[in-house]
Amino acid sequence: MPLSFLTADRTFEAASESALPHDDRERWRRPYRPGPWRVGAAALVLLLASFVLFSAVLIALTGSASSAVAVLVSGLVVIAGALRLLRMGVWVSGRGLRHVGFLVTRTVPWARVVSVRTVQQPVRWLGLPRTVQGQALVLVREDRPAADTPALLTTHTLDFLGRPAAFDRAADTVEAWAAENRHH
Repeated sequence: MPLSFLTADRTFEAASESALPHDDRERWRRPYRPGPWRVGAAALVLLLASFVLFSAVLIALTGSASSAVAVLVSGLVVIAGALRLLRMGVWVSGRGLRHVGFLVTRTVPWARVVSVRTVQQPVRWLGLPRTVQGQALVLVREDRPAADTPALLTTHTLDFLGRPAAFDRAADTVEAWAAENRHH
């Protein structure tokens, strides 16, 4: 399977932010690229992990093996956290919509989706308690009131901060997936 986003054999304009059209509709895929803030944060966390792993080697060479193992395990936990940070977001497939958080993943089959729409509302800035006015992509489910559903995507997350056009493309793509798969 070629990793087209890693190759230089196509121009930047040919690279699509959208995951449509698909070969395999049953495969889970993110309909947008991770934003630069998310990638940068994960890179910094991985840099921290490299220092922790280097210290585990130094402790193993000079100190006790049990201390080295404890530091090694903590370094591996930091790496797992960075990978989970990169995996966070909205994923779609022919089976449904999946919202991956840092600790919790929720999957909703398309049969339970009433609508996916973009709304103007106060949104959390980078997931912090501070809210700002922005846009959010919200999921309306048939088995829950609309007020109980958290926003899937917002204009002020690590993926879309300062990139309103990327948010619009991602929201349109998820809305298109929802419109297409609700009827099947």
